Amino acid sequence: MTFSISARCAKTGMLGIAISSSSPAVAARCAHAKANTGVVASQNITDPALGQKGLLLLGEGLSATDTLAKLLDGYEFTEFRQLAIVDRDGGTASYSGDKALGVFSTFEGKDCVAAGNLLANQDVPQAMVRAFEASTGYLADRLIVAMQAAVAAGGEAGPVHSAGMLVVDKVSWPVTDLRVDWHEEDPIAALADLWELYKPQLNAYLMRALDPTAAPNYGVPGDE
Repeated sequence: MTFSISARCAKTGMLGIAISSSSPAVAARCAHAKANTGVVASQNITDPALGQKGLLLLGEGLSATDTLAKLLDGYEFTEFRQLAIVDRDGGTASYSGDKALGVFSTFEGKDCVAAGNLLANQDVPQAMVRAFEASTGYLADRLIVAMQAAVAAGGEAGPVHSAGMLVVDKVSWPVTDLRVDWHEEDPIAALADLWELYKPQLNAYLMRALDPTAAPNYGVPGDE
């Protein structure tokens, strides 16, 4: 039902996640990230509270491995959940309960981890990680590359209908928070197109928040 890639850029410290699912609005429930803290994908039969709690634990300085252990310790429904975590230093951890749906797997790489359930095959997360590791450039571009690699490797067993990407940097809000909440044909291609539209405007939106006197024109009627 879902596959995702969570990652850190070793050069910039940016953190992010890209995710897709057959369900609507997957990123609204499953994608969690905070600047200088980490990333948590809480998926399968989703409990968003695990993502929220995971970020709190990462914010206390726990590693991805220790955060995962804390999240699972005493938790009642571990067998239904799938988790993938990246900490601020690029450490990774992942977990799939034995009641995860369909074909499921996770794969951890350098500064990244991929996870999926109801997959076409178990190799999809590995393909995502290898594509991310081989890519260069801005973190969001690399996340898109990983998602496209998932599709090429078979993706989900059935059609996907939603996708999203969340990227955090040095400020308290996401610098990129893009969602395709429902698409009949190809939400990952739609997400890639949306990113290409947003990418050249990203820094302008950031500057308008930090110092509107130094920001470029707003691009609206009446703006000079």
